[in-house]
Amino acid sequence: MSPEKRWYVVHTYSGYEKKVEANLKKRIESMGMEDQIFRIVVPVEETEEIKDGRAKTVQRKIFPGYVLVEMIMTDESWSIVRNTPGVTGFVGSMGPGTKPIPLEPEEAERILRAMGMAEERRPRVDLAVGERVRIREGPFADVTGRIEAVDVERGKVVVSALLFGRETPIECEATQVERV
Repeated sequence: MSPEKRWYVVHTYSGYEKKVEANLKKRIESMGMEDQIFRIVVPVEETEEIKDGRAKTVQRKIFPGYVLVEMIMTDESWSIVRNTPGVTGFVGSMGPGTKPIPLEPEEAERILRAMGMAEERRPRVDLAVGERVRIREGPFADVTGRIEAVDVERGKVVVSALLFGRETPIECEATQVERV
């Protein structure tokens, strides 16, 4: 069985998260480990702070003292991350010399999604302009019309329907409509 890339949580000295990220990126490049260590993420969220009567958007660490690393766990990759200045160890290690336990894929996905970094799984849009459809759910449930536009990237369609005696465009999720 070939090893797979997974997300691991690395514990750092408090306030050193960005330094660890920079140091680790340099080590990966200098040691040619790009094929085993892929992404380093300091989980942050944007929040509004009021300072001197002015609102300012700032990035706040979601998990202070922790960094996420996407990597294939091998002795070499483990050693490179573990021995990066500012790193105190992996979360989930059972003792000295033991390999850490990766995050569950759903857990990593949830953290990345909260940061706007997740690779969203978009439903396949199998609809075309001009097709007659019925809206299945939402405020316009059971309204029928023709598809005016399809946005595959966002997974949305615009349905032109007769409402209040005139043609009205209704934007909805592609999953909310079905062919008539």
